[in-house]
Amino acid sequence: MHKPATKPKCKRCRQPAVVQLPAHHSAFCRDCFFVFFERQVERAITEERMVRSDEEVLVAVSGGKDSLALWDVLDRLGYHTVGLHLDLGIGAYSRLSREKTEQFARQRQLRLEVVDFEKYGHAVPEMVRFTRRAPCAACGTAKRYYFDRVAAERGFSVVATGHNLDDEAARLLGNVLRWDVDHLARQRPVLEPSHERFARKVKPLFRLSEYETAAYAFLRRLDYVIEECPNAAGATQLRLKEHWNRIEADMPGSKLHFVLEFYRRAQPRFVEAKAEAPGTCERCGMPAHRSLCSFCSLVLEVERRKAPASAAAG
Repeated sequence: MHKPATKPKCKRCRQPAVVQLPAHHSAFCRDCFFVFFERQVERAITEERMVRSDEEVLVAVSGGKDSLALWDVLDRLGYHTVGLHLDLGIGAYSRLSREKTEQFARQRQLRLEVVDFEKYGHAVPEMVRFTRRAPCAACGTAKRYYFDRVAAERGFSVVATGHNLDDEAARLLGNVLRWDVDHLARQRPVLEPSHERFARKVKPLFRLSEYETAAYAFLRRLDYVIEECPNAAGATQLRLKEHWNRIEADMPGSKLHFVLEFYRRAQPRFVEAKAEAPGTCERCGMPAHRSLCSFCSLVLEVERRKAPASAAAG
């Protein structure tokens, strides 16, 4: 007769485990998993010198599990935080994302800044419609711009994003496959500002996998948007994550080892060429390497193509 499989015990307290982490050869009960999660975040912040004790952190919050988990854990750890939600104007998806984010902030009495892209005529679907850019490229340009703009206008020196280990591993693999030296040089958990109007960008979740952030969000009962952005269908990043999941299933811990060893050994060898100091965008006043910053170039392209279409419709 086969003996019934024994249920895993928590590594810390020996109570029945609810989360198993093969990459760490560990399993945890609910409360001990929270301790593990918080320690991973604190370790990332401390070792990488992400945030000073006197700094207020602007947390980019999309309404998804990773960004809400990030805001939740930073608040639990005692950091001074303000949320920033960018309403991208992507129909029902954006409406639901904003609703979840505002609900989270209300329940915890946290301050939330919201930028409504439609209000400013910058809705992502419109930018994609009037340009030849891929949705994720246009969206990424807009989000990076507003992260820096809001931080500069509100006096924040640091912006935290919810990029997790899976995001970092997929991005790193993609950059290695293309041998994109410029992007490899800039891939790190802390990106220091190259201009006084740029904020420091930090990724406190970079040591935690997507499964771990999902488990944290579930066990903390965070009400987040489950659906992927409709524009993300077929994105290279998602395909790379699928490949990584197959590797991780066969060799647990591969993602973490790959990313951490890159940061420790390889990344310092990718020395960035000394770039020319950014000037000032003629249109918005933010830093730019040309007469217009990337975002204003995008907006201007939309405006130029939109005008003939509006005239023809009239």
